[in-house]
Order: sequence, then structure tokens, then C-alpha cells
Amino acid sequence: MAVAPLLVGVIPFGLVAGAAPVDAGLGGGIAIGLSTIVFAGASQLAMVDVLGSGGSVFIAVLTAWTINLRLMLYSASLSPFLAKESLHRRTWVAYLLTDQAYAVSITRWSGGGHAAAPERRLPFYFGAALALWVNWQICTIVGVLIGSAIPDSLPIEFAVPLVFLVLLVPTLSSSPAVVAAIFGGGAAVVCAELGGANLAIAAGAICGITAGVVAEYLRDGPAVSAPAPAPEPAPDGPGDDLDGSGGERCAASGWR
Repeated sequence: MAVAPLLVGVIPFGLVAGAAPVDAGLGGGIAIGLSTIVFAGASQLAMVDVLGSGGSVFIAVLTAWTINLRLMLYSASLSPFLAKESLHRRTWVAYLLTDQAYAVSITRWSGGGHAAAPERRLPFYFGAALALWVNWQICTIVGVLIGSAIPDSLPIEFAVPLVFLVLLVPTLSSSPAVVAAIFGGGAAVVCAELGGANLAIAAGAICGITAGVVAEYLRDGPAVSAPAPAPEPAPDGPGDDLDGSGGERCAASGWR
């Protein structure tokens, strides 16, 4: 299964999502609730940080919403492949959308062929997304139960960026992709260093996409549409005259 390697990488991330709310004094119920409702690791940890430091629920929700702006870009990218699906199905797609589910799905569908056939798209997506969801919930519960037993010398938080690196590296297969990664990563780092940590992901996404589009344009030039095929001559009708008089009458009547 395409998502299987990512399930292993998500385990430490899920443990952190379960242990962090408990360490912040919010309790295990908050940890499980966030994993069920929000289902977005970076946003969950940001909300825990805000709530744990005495911030309001409104600020915590706004913080999560800002970080999750990237999911709007993912949705826009997937929409051409799912435009004919019902609203009910697309709603479930939106709820289960994660970085990992998006990465494996867009890679498979963009490749064309039998695997990208319309009737095979949703089964593949739900198979990957539900596996990630179940894995995340289990890891969150385990993190709640044993989070306090994990020694501080074991930096499981370091697994968070590794999860995203696993998604990034296989996509660096062209020069525009490399340019997008460099500019997007650089913009995110600069934004975080300037104090806009919650906007870093969105800033990186926008700068990365822009840089990638420009790089692709410089490499390939503007897209040129194929010329329209020349019209075929109309077949001779049964009433055409050999001396051309019939053609003159057709021209006079407006026929081509």
C-alpha cells in the first residue's frame, strides 16, 4: 500500500499529539477530541500551546485555521479529479484530507493510466486516508496513556519535520520542483524568524507555488495551444453541374 511507509513516520507525531495536551494540563480528553475533530497535527500542537499558556479558545481556533490554510491549496489541486463526485463524498474527502493523503493521491492521479481512472480514485483515497486516520487516533490514545513515561532525553518531537521530509523528497524530480522547495522553505523560515510562525506554512506554500510556476515558465516557455485543424472540403452534391453553373448558384445563395 502506497501509504504504508508514511504510517510508520506518523507514529511519533501522533504520540506527541497525545502527550502534549496532558503535559500542558489540558487532559487526555482534549487530546483525543482534537485528534478526532481537527485531525491536523501541526494545528493541534499550536492549539495546545495557546490553550496551555492561558490563551482563549478563539485565538486557538484562529491559530489552527491559519496553519491549515494550506489545505485550501490541496483541495483546489484535487478538485479537478473529484468534480463529478457527490457533495456527501467530497465532504468526507475534506474531513480526511491530510498532507500524507494528499501527497499519495495527487501523485497517483496525476500519473495517468489505469490507476488514475475516475472509478478508482475515491477507493484509493479513502483507503489511504482512513488508514492514516485510524493510525493517528491510536497513536494519540497511546500518547495520552504513556506520554509521561517517555523520557525527555528522547526527542520524539524531531519526528515531526521528518514526516514532511518523507513527503517532500520523492517530489523533487524536476528543476521547478526543486526551485519551489527552496523558495517555499526559505519563505517559511524567514516568516517564522520574523515572528509570524502561524503564517509560516501559508507563506511558504504561496512563495513555493509562485516560484515553481515561474521556474516552469522559464524552462518551457508559454503554453502554446495546438492549431485548429483545417476544415474539410464539402463533398460534391448530386445536383452539381459539370460546367460550374451549379457552383455559382451555391455561392450566390450563401453556401460554402
